[in-house]
Amino acid sequence: MKWVRKSVLSVLSVVLLAGLLAACSNGEEGSVDEDGNWTGTITIWDGPRWPDEDENKYHWLEAKAAEYEEANEGIEIEIVQVPWAEMGDKLGVAIAGQSWPDIAPVDISGSAVSIDHIEQGVVEPLDELYTEDELSDFYDNAVEAYTFNDKLYGIPNSITVHSMLLNLDLFEEAGVEPPADGKWTWDEFVETAEGLTFDRDGDGEIDVHGFSTYILEGYYEAWPLFYKDGGRPLSDDLSEFTFNSPEAVKAIQDVADLKLELGVAPETLGGNDVGGTFQAWANEEQRTVAMEPWATWAIQSAQSAYPTNFMVAEYPVGESGKPVTIGGVGGWIMFGQDSDPKKEAVGEFMKYLSSTDEQYTMATEYGIFPARKSTADMDPYAENPQMARAQEMTKDVVMLPRHPEWKKIDEIIQGKLQVVFNGEKTAQEAMDEAQEQIEDLLSE
Repeated sequence: MKWVRKSVLSVLSVVLLAGLLAACSNGEEGSVDEDGNWTGTITIWDGPRWPDEDENKYHWLEAKAAEYEEANEGIEIEIVQVPWAEMGDKLGVAIAGQSWPDIAPVDISGSAVSIDHIEQGVVEPLDELYTEDELSDFYDNAVEAYTFNDKLYGIPNSITVHSMLLNLDLFEEAGVEPPADGKWTWDEFVETAEGLTFDRDGDGEIDVHGFSTYILEGYYEAWPLFYKDGGRPLSDDLSEFTFNSPEAVKAIQDVADLKLELGVAPETLGGNDVGGTFQAWANEEQRTVAMEPWATWAIQSAQSAYPTNFMVAEYPVGESGKPVTIGGVGGWIMFGQDSDPKKEAVGEFMKYLSSTDEQYTMATEYGIFPARKSTADMDPYAENPQMARAQEMTKDVVMLPRHPEWKKIDEIIQGKLQVVFNGEKTAQEAMDEAQEQIEDLLSE
């Protein structure tokens, strides 16, 4: 998703999207019947999810909308299909034209929708939707992702997580034991990586390396390793750049030195080749890297398209003494409403889509981790131990900073990280340079 609040939108793009925005306008607010019930049209945007037998990837929402309309006379649900890759840009245009949908699947991370929009009244607070007891069924970090100034601005529906994936065939080939229960310290991880780096064919050249990952804008597989000692990119109040703190610099340098000093990672460590990195771990004809961090999609791929004998492990624990991973929270937000009756009606539909049972459906069919404790208690991955292990890690998820300029900040940091991994500068030098470029963005 792209932040477009300060972008100059071309006339052409506005014209091309005019039809879409007209379909999503809140200009007609419906009416209130004699019993005080609001009637009218609720517009919801959504991206493609899992396909049915007809390859329809919007069937779940269509079925939910039909059920809701039948149970709530006078309410119509209008679904606008938006590809995920276009969601951010189109929401940006909609917000700029004050012609947004009622509901959209987006967070407040500083991409398409940010805390600036909350302060501008673009996003509605939802505190009245749930009692305190009802809200306690959601994981704390999921609620936190949609909370600003102690108010709730969305309903969390899912949690994403990154984890370490270990190729057990390579562990067996090297005669190395994987970590018990997938838990380890940084020192234990390094020792394991050293044991998994070996000359497979006896020609004097290293064929298999213990670890690899990549660095690329908008991707965070490596970042939990940078957090291991307690470092973070920005201060809690988002006013200061802190990735050049001693804790962050040491962690970044530790990871780069897996290649630069210890030789347990290939020369490609820190490059931007996503596909090649994954193939080196999962492709049966390659498998030259034993351990890599990935998002959940890689688990599913290793269970299907690239069958792999693997286990899911936590990121190694550093000097902070706590396991940590980076993830995100998906869910629904409500855009600004002109009347309280309609806001109440929109909110009830959002709750309908976010129930314990619907999050269970999302988990089992769409492969995401539920934001509700009651859904997790239903054990959606009872027959999938690898996904179940990854789900356990959702409690350790921390979110990326929700700064409105995060996309630009991320671009600068990732570029400097690549310089470190190439051995051109130390982590301290690179992050100090990043601070100089980022300070202006933080002061805007």
